Amino acid sequence: MEFSTTGANKSNKKLTSNERKERLYDIISKQGEIKFSEMSSYFGITEMTIRRDLESLEQEGLIRKTLGGAILVSSVDLSMAERVGIRTAEKMRIGRAAAELVRPREVIFIDSGTTTIQIVHHLLPKNVHTVVTNALNIAIELQNKNIQTILIGGHLWGGSSSLVGPMAEEAIGKIFFDRAFIAATALSVEHGLSNSNIFEIPIKRLAMKQSQEVNVVIDHSKFGMKSLGSFSSLDNVNRIITDQLPVDELQELCSQNEVELMIS
Repeated sequence: MEFSTTGANKSNKKLTSNERKERLYDIISKQGEIKFSEMSSYFGITEMTIRRDLESLEQEGLIRKTLGGAILVSSVDLSMAERVGIRTAEKMRIGRAAAELVRPREVIFIDSGTTTIQIVHHLLPKNVHTVVTNALNIAIELQNKNIQTILIGGHLWGGSSSLVGPMAEEAIGKIFFDRAFIAATALSVEHGLSNSNIFEIPIKRLAMKQSQEVNVVIDHSKFGMKSLGSFSSLDNVNRIITDQLPVDELQELCSQNEVELMIS
């Protein structure tokens, strides 16, 4: 959704509180985060009113207020189509940095996600032997790049275009990877890595177990948050590839578990 922040929107000033909250949530769902000042200008109301609206959405568990704004609560399982336009620039940088780690003759696993697809965008056929994935969109992209690909079977989960379930788990359990690139919905000191889609959690755990090196790709907005189901602590991770350093507590946890923080 595009909106002007240069002045009050007259039609928005006529909205009821519930209508305004619905539009606020629509904007934050598409962008991932908003600023109080931008929304105040967009709706033509005071920042105090915007804060009250966001407090109400926070009480409903839909968003989380931050310093100067609010972000989408990551436990809400957005579809791939809804997530693809959120923080694209950050995801591109993370994907490029992750792709540069891959070495010739390696067999790698790439998880389902809008950040992991950016890894594929930056992979070169000469720099990888085989990619194993449980994501349809990633397999299609790899086919277009003429990279040898193994797409595991299983139950198709439409929201994320991923294959999950017992068949998928059995297939991954028979393959060994040089590296795995795993997406996460959230990372916190208390809950470790978590995900909003519980059906993908066994896939992530197995891929991590079968990999010599585990890389987690995650943007900064997911730090300090928790999602529906935890799937791993940091002692199972070798590297986190992100766009900004997390808060001190998470940095310390990474240090304690000898997890490298790679900033793209």
